[in-house]
Amino acid sequence: MKNARKNTSRLPSHRVATSDDIEVSTYLEIAQEIQGVQAAPKAKRPSIREAVAIIDFGSQYSHLIARRVRECNVYCELFHYETAWEKIMAIHPRGFILSGGPASVYEKHAPMAPVKIYESKLPVLGICYGMQLITHQLGGVVAPGNKREYGQAVLNVSDRDSKLFKGLEESLTVWMSHGDHITDLPPGFKSSAYTENSPNAVITNGSNIFGLQFHPEVAHTPEGKSIIKNFLYRVCDCHGAWTPGNFINENITAIRQQVGKGKVICALSGGVDSAVAAKLVHAAIGDQLTCIFVNNGLLRRDEAERALNTFRKNLQMNVVYVDATDRFLKQLKGVIDPELKRRRIGEEFIEVFEEEAGKLGKIDFLVQGTLYPDVIESAPSETRAAAKIKTHHNVGGLPAKMRLTLIEPLRYLFKDEVREVGIKLGLPEEMVWRQPFPGPGLAIRIIGEVTRERLDILRGADWIVMNEIKKAKLYRQMWQTFAILTDVHSVGVMGDFRTYGYLVALRAVTSLDAMTADWARLPYNLLATISNRIVNEVPGVNRVVYDITSKPPSTIEWE
Repeated sequence: MKNARKNTSRLPSHRVATSDDIEVSTYLEIAQEIQGVQAAPKAKRPSIREAVAIIDFGSQYSHLIARRVRECNVYCELFHYETAWEKIMAIHPRGFILSGGPASVYEKHAPMAPVKIYESKLPVLGICYGMQLITHQLGGVVAPGNKREYGQAVLNVSDRDSKLFKGLEESLTVWMSHGDHITDLPPGFKSSAYTENSPNAVITNGSNIFGLQFHPEVAHTPEGKSIIKNFLYRVCDCHGAWTPGNFINENITAIRQQVGKGKVICALSGGVDSAVAAKLVHAAIGDQLTCIFVNNGLLRRDEAERALNTFRKNLQMNVVYVDATDRFLKQLKGVIDPELKRRRIGEEFIEVFEEEAGKLGKIDFLVQGTLYPDVIESAPSETRAAAKIKTHHNVGGLPAKMRLTLIEPLRYLFKDEVREVGIKLGLPEEMVWRQPFPGPGLAIRIIGEVTRERLDILRGADWIVMNEIKKAKLYRQMWQTFAILTDVHSVGVMGDFRTYGYLVALRAVTSLDAMTADWARLPYNLLATISNRIVNEVPGVNRVVYDITSKPPSTIEWE
């Protein structure tokens, strides 16, 4: 990797990792792009007996379906509709959920569900486009509607014996988002519920196949989770075996079998994902694991010291600390372009990490804290139906010369599930509930060149933001709260003198998994306090603004 910086021009711009990260463990996969090597073997899926396969047709809500199923303590995975049948059956599904999607079933080249789903005789739940697919593929008729039905509607349940609506009221508020409608039901099907504009809002064959025209996975359908749970428990005969305790026990066994007597390293980032991954692996193999914590100089105030103390006190494992601040700042000198920032940081991290790993002798495995949203947003083969939003730092391959096999125990978990596992493993709450922090650190929260002076300014502002958010007892309600040092200067007045200082932006968002996010409606008095403290306590800043843009269209981070 000593010549890595000479080859950055070969890295395709659309493959560069962006800054809107959920959690980052390493940058090692960037070397894969530079060197053109193949990715290391992926982590094995959890061997959970109860599972449901979600067939993804490109819906913006597909990941929400997965979240709702997991919240019912049932394991699930998203599969592109063209995924090989053997791969889908590898999780031994007890049922299938067909997602929504932007296509119309009667269009040429419209995506279809695998016929083997119906031939399997397993339970099937079609949602919106998924319901229309059931109708179209099993002999019914779907046609363009005269009126698009979008927004909340009242669902009237006509079949009170339906397993889907067991324990629910006869009238429910649901969320509609469709233009097509069913004109003729497939042979043997009947309508179970209707709305003012959809006489066939819910259909069934009376045994194992159900279709919903509305979206039960979104919050705008208040009883949607109950409907999904009824499908999972009453139709698929699941019992809720997907729990943190079961996950931990199964993965400890799997990790021991995978590692044997091998040696393992883990790059600790200071975040919850890498910490939980390290704790889980350590519970399985003990001192065969060594963690490496690299201080790149781009962390928040006192973060390196706090993180190191927490790791050594609570993780009780071998932790190697490396202060590489000077090395990283040297590589960022004069760099303004955010893509180049990421590449420089990633390449330097690889060099530092390789040097430290080399001191430990022969290493066989590398632990990474990859999460399921990382996998979904990076859109590898598992979830090709979703457009590729970005490549996450910890989704990919390794430099060939390292010859390490990946251990990614969290690869199929969402953030909330990781936190539940962390608590179950005995990690302290301040570590488990730490807000996500981007892999490139403060470098991509400084617009323009990264210098020691600008880092100090941003650290001061960020410290105040965090301090006031915690004092207001809002820290755990926020997905992320932070400050951005812009490259904008503005005129101000302080002590009767003209100033020309930096503009600092505040960003606070709420989210469940960072795939979508909304700007937080912070109290005006809190914003006023934060602004007043920043301009009075942070030298060089004379103006503060608040970012009120959601994701999409924006990302959470600015760069």
